[in-house]
Amino acid sequence: MHSLSNQTLTTQAQTNIIEHAGCTIVLSKIKGPEATEIFATCHPKIDSTTQQTKAIYNALADGLQKEGGSLGSIVSETIFLRSIATNLDAFREAREQAFSANQNLSYSPAVLEIEQPPIDEQSQLETSIQALIPHSGSIHAQTIHIDADEEGERIEGLKVEIGNETRFYASNICGHGKSAFEQTSAMFNRTEMLLQKAGMTFTDVARTWIHLREMDRDYDSLNKARREFFTQHNIDPVPASTGIEGGQTSSQHDLSIGIYAIKARSPQTREVMTCATLNEAEEYGADFVRGMKVAESNKVSLLVSGTASVDEAGATAHVNDFDAQAERMLVNLAALLDKQGASFSNIVSATTYVKERKNAKRLQDKFVDAGFTGFPNVLVEARVCRPDLLCETEVLAVLPTA
Repeated sequence: MHSLSNQTLTTQAQTNIIEHAGCTIVLSKIKGPEATEIFATCHPKIDSTTQQTKAIYNALADGLQKEGGSLGSIVSETIFLRSIATNLDAFREAREQAFSANQNLSYSPAVLEIEQPPIDEQSQLETSIQALIPHSGSIHAQTIHIDADEEGERIEGLKVEIGNETRFYASNICGHGKSAFEQTSAMFNRTEMLLQKAGMTFTDVARTWIHLREMDRDYDSLNKARREFFTQHNIDPVPASTGIEGGQTSSQHDLSIGIYAIKARSPQTREVMTCATLNEAEEYGADFVRGMKVAESNKVSLLVSGTASVDEAGATAHVNDFDAQAERMLVNLAALLDKQGASFSNIVSATTYVKERKNAKRLQDKFVDAGFTGFPNVLVEARVCRPDLLCETEVLAVLPTA
């Protein structure tokens, strides 16, 4: 396994733990040629959903202000909720108040609200954010939207100009249909429509996140519909991705997708990430790559897909052995990064999913032993894409621009 420096990463990033009233923030900061990029997770330590939400955004506002930004610097958020039914309305009301008090914006960050219970049973929610603070001037951002469809739903994303490139963040995109296959097809088609309105296409998408209400029931249908869409639209290479269980904000939908797309005004280097310890997911019918290396104007991103205990042939390794699965998951992550000249010390953000809450402490111990620590990492409860997989982790690692 790879070791980790406590504070300074090889990319000149810094990771700090900030204790704020009622909240702990783990914050990674990258200073690139164009901007400072912030990746942070927020873990509230007080009682109600409303109070936890207020603590999170007060802490974020203070932390971002110290870096020369504000809540208006946030470009994407993921909100991990214990219960959509119990927590969503209170969270939204408190979040709206926090943004109104701190920033008057003409655009909104891409926000994913998903039911994936935080491992800490006292947390009604945890948050992971990405913020962008340009070295000169304000952020150049625009909300792109498609008006409400026949079902009354509007979808939107955030278009950001930085350096010689356009980034596009969008979440919570759903599609209507009687089956998971129909919903997935509609979901991808609506995503393409939104991208085209932003001056992009799905070929510009480097990373997706797909959440399924019923993983065991609908994952095969997702894969069939995704493959059909990618074939019809000549998507090659396909994006890096995470497919994971998560409750939707609307009972009408069983799936949703989030995307990160990037388009440069000059040719942009992309490279599919591979390693010797993993096969290619398309070999067993899942159309995503293990990771995507993207040379951005501000950094080189290593967008690593959700990674679990899968072996060289694509089979689940160490069935029914949680400790061995956790170790193999970390071996696979390390191998993917190592082939790009990176290690755990280059990670600036992660999300970890554990199928059964009872195994969370064992997984955290494995992380410490492996040096998989020192960066923002939210740990939540969620079913993985196969019934026999017990944990999964996704990461974003960065390298300096050339």
